[in-house]
Amino acid sequence: MKCVSVRLGDPEVAPLLLDLHREYETRYGDGDSVHDVDGAEFDPPGGGFLVLVDGSTTVAGGGLRQFDATTAEVKRMWTNPDYRRQGHARTILRELEALARNLGYERMRLETGYAQPEALALYRSLGFTDIGNYGIYEHASGFEIALT
Repeated sequence: MKCVSVRLGDPEVAPLLLDLHREYETRYGDGDSVHDVDGAEFDPPGGGFLVLVDGSTTVAGGGLRQFDATTAEVKRMWTNPDYRRQGHARTILRELEALARNLGYERMRLETGYAQPEALALYRSLGFTDIGNYGIYEHASGFEIALT
């Protein structure tokens, strides 16, 4: 298994976006939020997108974009349902933290919804602090971690 840097439009990301749409549709009744950010926001120099691959299978992934001059925001966190509960989301988050540090960010933040208790638990277990809702999703929970 290896972690690779990709662009949002690359073939390795397609299964992630497709299943994330399905997941949001199932949990929230609206899968359109996977398209709420322009893919170019995940491009260098301010962002990046990483996927964990096992041969030709996309196992997990997530993107990073500039939120403000000192803060990166994580979007599109996903783990292939066949590979869940094996630490792959944790691996992607740690890789995204390293990328954010390398890009000069001091903090990293993200938001997740009430219908994703496993994500809420993961972020808290990794030391993210609950910062309340900061984005456009009314019932989302925001989290942040210092990178310095």
